[in-house]
Amino acid sequence: MTFDRGGRIQLAAAVAALSSAVLLAAGASASGGTLRVALVLGIGAGVFVGVQRGGRGMAAVAALVGAVALAIGVGFVPHLFEAPVSVRGIGAAGVLLGGAGLIVFGTAAATAGVRRLARIPTWLVALVVTALTLAVVGPAVAVVNVPDSTASRTAAEPPLGAEPVALTTPDGVTLAAWWVPGTNGAAVLVRHGAGSTHEGALAQATVLADHGYGVLLMDARGHGESTGRAMDFGWWGDADIDAGLDHLVAEPDVDDDRIAVLGLSMGGEEAIGAATDPRIAAVVAEGATARRAADKDWLSDVHGWRGAVQERIEQLQYGLTDLLTDAPRPTVLRDAVVASEVPVLLIAAGQVADEGHAAAWIAAGAPERVEVWTVDGAGHTDGLGVAPDEWERRVVGFLDEHL
Repeated sequence: MTFDRGGRIQLAAAVAALSSAVLLAAGASASGGTLRVALVLGIGAGVFVGVQRGGRGMAAVAALVGAVALAIGVGFVPHLFEAPVSVRGIGAAGVLLGGAGLIVFGTAAATAGVRRLARIPTWLVALVVTALTLAVVGPAVAVVNVPDSTASRTAAEPPLGAEPVALTTPDGVTLAAWWVPGTNGAAVLVRHGAGSTHEGALAQATVLADHGYGVLLMDARGHGESTGRAMDFGWWGDADIDAGLDHLVAEPDVDDDRIAVLGLSMGGEEAIGAATDPRIAAVVAEGATARRAADKDWLSDVHGWRGAVQERIEQLQYGLTDLLTDAPRPTVLRDAVVASEVPVLLIAAGQVADEGHAAAWIAAGAPERVEVWTVDGAGHTDGLGVAPDEWERRVVGFLDEHL
């Protein structure tokens, strides 16, 4: 290995390690801290020193470290678009550049002196390893490091003339919420999807309010005006919904046994997960698919060997997510349905085939209590937009029956 080639690897290692340390020091990781900063700096130093000794093995290690660094950088890509430019955005750019450099320079060094055609298998292996690392590490990093810019949109005026309220979760997070009193004694807690705010579920809430239901709209933690750290798999949902239920049972005009939860996407998964709470009498979940690897155990049945491969990737991805977040590991959706005693309406998008497969898998746990409605022609959580009259008839009818 020449000095020039080794020098390039050393430069890439330094950039990747220092940028990763910046991300951790800036608080971009829920589980960051001195130990993790020391770990990434130690790995970077190990590569930096190791390449001085040369050898194809060390070059391959550098490429592998680069694949991990690149995947971390991909998880932070949304931070590149924060305005003004943030420390996390700068760190993300550095990790991306350093990781890519380690892959290219490390693989080139590992194949130095080898005939051109003989290098192809090594480069193919590098590409496959990088792709698998991106599939596992990138999403896990992204869901626990949500940019502030994508979780800070909220209306200037209270929706539906609602009363703004502040809710406190068991772990001390303050959640912004809006209470719309009803006229029929029943109430629905409404949860939006990841990267959105209560505005994302305002249309659905309006339908419910028009039919006399009390409606509690909430900004999920780390979204909109709520404090706390956002987590796009919704693992904090049980705690957030618990705070919302506390508020509803304290409302004098709400019958304690006539409370439902309606959620979209991440909010739907949170609603299903919270269904075992005895204060919940019914659940409506639209676009709910998964928040644990076991929620995707149907993949191999539907997609064969490709689904089986994806199941293994999901297991690694969700396992890594568990290591990166302080959020408690939630109940598998199908298990939550089995453990609860409440009726559930699952709404799936007709244009998203896997939503239907996921809904069928969840419903199979308690077919006598779970109803599935697939909205023909609808995209993700667009049932109301595509079939407004049918959505109103089905959802309001379901709530009228069970509340």
